[in-house]
Amino acid sequence: MTGSVSSGAAVESIAWTIERVDWDDERAVALRAAMDDEIGPRYAEVFAAFDDETAALLAQDFAVDPATIVDVILVLDPSGGPMGHAALRALDDDLEVKRVFVDRRARGRGASRALMAELERLARARGAERLILQTGDRQPEAIALYERIGYRAIPVFLPYVRFAGSRCFAKALSTATR
Repeated sequence: MTGSVSSGAAVESIAWTIERVDWDDERAVALRAAMDDEIGPRYAEVFAAFDDETAALLAQDFAVDPATIVDVILVLDPSGGPMGHAALRALDDDLEVKRVFVDRRARGRGASRALMAELERLARARGAERLILQTGDRQPEAIALYERIGYRAIPVFLPYVRFAGSRCFAKALSTATR
């Protein structure tokens, strides 16, 4: 999928390309590692306060089993460089948005909106009526994005209930613009 996405009057219009890849695609792995490097420090003191048993349980809660991933997409810049990552995971009867990350160089240029729009398209194609997601209370930019594109706060769902910093959202796809 290729498209021009503009996200503001004074923002450069970029022709982002979306590519479906495997979970273990080296570019996807690198982007997830970059996400961990950036987001991990925000929560380091919180996780450091947990005892070993709780820390192990939380690590289990936040682990992603690649067998549950149904789609992985990358957003590529015009030269083909990977600038962002997102995935869909089958979670009980829902599809969950996972590991949305955009490289700093591509932020504010519509890459995250392009990723989310494609995830929504893929979810609709799979027959999903809604998408759910979890983010953390120390990621205000993620929360702001999700709210801007129509996601609404919902109660914290499994497996994230043990982490008090969880913020969960959902978006109905049946009434969303197709």
